[in-house]
Amino acid sequence: MGHPQPFRIMLTMHIHPGREQEFEQTWLRIGDGVTSHPANLGQWLIRSEDEASTYFIISDWVDEAQFRAFEQSPGHLEHRKILHPLRASGSMVTGTVLTHLVGAASA
Repeated sequence: MGHPQPFRIMLTMHIHPGREQEFEQTWLRIGDGVTSHPANLGQWLIRSEDEASTYFIISDWVDEAQFRAFEQSPGHLEHRKILHPLRASGSMVTGTVLTHLVGAASA
Protein backbone atom coordinates (compact mmCIF):
# COMPACT_ATOMS: atom_id res chain seq x y z
CA MET A 1 0.00 0.00 0.00
CA GLY A 2 2.83 2.47 0.64
CA HIS A 3 3.60 4.60 3.62
CA PRO A 4 0.75 6.65 5.06
CA GLN A 5 2.83 9.58 6.38
CA PRO A 6 6.09 10.08 4.50
CA PHE A 7 8.66 12.58 5.72
CA ARG A 8 9.07 15.17 2.95
CA ILE A 9 12.12 17.30 2.18
CA MET A 10 11.58 20.47 0.13
CA LEU A 11 14.68 22.25 -1.15
CA THR A 12 14.87 25.56 -2.95
CA MET A 13 18.04 25.96 -4.99
CA HIS A 14 19.18 29.11 -6.76
CA ILE A 15 21.67 28.15 -9.47
CA HIS A 16 24.34 30.45 -10.89
CA PRO A 17 22.84 31.99 -14.06
CA GLY A 18 24.02 30.21 -17.18
CA ARG A 19 24.64 26.91 -15.36
CA GLU A 20 21.03 25.65 -15.29
CA GLN A 21 21.49 22.94 -17.91
CA GLU A 22 24.67 21.72 -16.20
CA PHE A 23 22.79 21.62 -12.89
CA GLU A 24 19.89 19.62 -14.36
CA GLN A 25 22.23 17.11 -16.01
CA THR A 26 24.33 16.74 -12.86
CA TRP A 27 21.24 16.30 -10.67
CA LEU A 28 19.96 13.55 -12.96
CA ARG A 29 23.36 11.85 -13.09
CA ILE A 30 23.72 11.62 -9.31
CA GLY A 31 20.01 11.22 -8.45
CA ASP A 32 20.17 7.47 -7.98
CA GLY A 33 22.38 8.16 -4.96
CA VAL A 34 19.15 9.28 -3.30
CA THR A 35 16.55 7.02 -4.87
CA SER A 36 18.63 3.87 -4.35
CA HIS A 37 18.52 4.43 -0.57
CA PRO A 38 16.16 1.84 0.98
CA ALA A 39 14.22 4.53 2.89
CA ASN A 40 13.66 6.83 -0.12
CA LEU A 41 10.16 6.89 -1.62
CA GLY A 42 11.04 9.09 -4.61
CA GLN A 43 12.21 12.54 -5.59
CA TRP A 44 11.24 15.31 -7.98
CA LEU A 45 13.16 18.11 -9.68
CA ILE A 46 11.03 21.16 -10.50
CA ARG A 47 12.20 24.18 -12.47
CA SER A 48 10.52 27.41 -11.40
CA GLU A 49 8.46 29.18 -14.04
CA ASP A 50 8.43 32.32 -11.89
CA GLU A 51 12.05 32.79 -10.74
CA ALA A 52 15.02 32.53 -13.09
CA SER A 53 17.68 29.95 -12.21
CA THR A 54 15.54 28.55 -9.36
CA TYR A 55 14.70 24.89 -8.74
CA PHE A 56 12.69 23.01 -6.18
CA ILE A 57 13.69 19.50 -5.17
CA ILE A 58 11.24 17.33 -3.28
CA SER A 59 12.08 13.95 -1.80
CA ASP A 60 9.93 11.64 0.30
CA TRP A 61 11.30 9.32 2.97
CA VAL A 62 9.89 6.52 5.09
CA ASP A 63 10.60 8.55 8.23
CA GLU A 64 12.70 11.40 9.56
CA ALA A 65 15.25 9.23 11.37
CA GLN A 66 16.22 7.38 8.20
CA PHE A 67 16.41 10.63 6.22
CA ARG A 68 18.69 12.19 8.87
CA ALA A 69 20.97 9.13 8.71
CA PHE A 70 21.12 9.47 4.91
CA GLU A 71 21.79 13.22 5.24
CA GLN A 72 25.00 12.48 7.20
CA SER A 73 26.15 9.64 4.91
CA PRO A 74 29.42 9.97 2.96
CA GLY A 75 27.57 9.45 -0.35
CA HIS A 76 25.20 12.34 0.29
CA LEU A 77 28.01 14.63 1.42
CA GLU A 78 29.87 13.78 -1.80
CA HIS A 79 26.80 14.67 -3.90
CA ARG A 80 26.47 17.99 -2.10
CA LYS A 81 30.10 18.72 -2.95
CA ILE A 82 29.41 18.00 -6.64
CA LEU A 83 26.37 20.32 -6.74
CA HIS A 84 27.81 23.07 -4.54
CA PRO A 85 29.75 24.96 -7.26
CA LEU A 86 26.53 25.26 -9.32
CA ARG A 87 24.53 26.68 -6.45
CA ALA A 88 24.29 30.38 -5.63
CA SER A 89 22.15 29.72 -2.53
CA GLY A 90 19.60 27.31 -1.17
CA SER A 91 17.28 26.47 1.69
CA MET A 92 15.52 23.39 3.05
CA VAL A 93 12.23 22.84 4.83
CA THR A 94 10.81 19.53 6.04
CA GLY A 95 7.36 18.24 6.82
CA THR A 96 5.20 15.20 7.38
CA VAL A 97 2.70 14.46 4.61
CA LEU A 98 -0.66 14.22 6.35
CA THR A 99 -2.81 13.21 3.41
CA HIS A 100 -2.90 13.16 -0.36
CA LEU A 101 -6.08 13.94 -2.27
CA VAL A 102 -6.04 12.45 -5.77
CA GLY A 103 -7.27 14.76 -8.51
CA ALA A 104 -9.78 13.80 -11.21
CA ALA A 105 -7.13 13.78 -13.96
CA SER A 106 -5.22 11.02 -12.12
CA ALA A 107 -8.00 8.49 -12.61
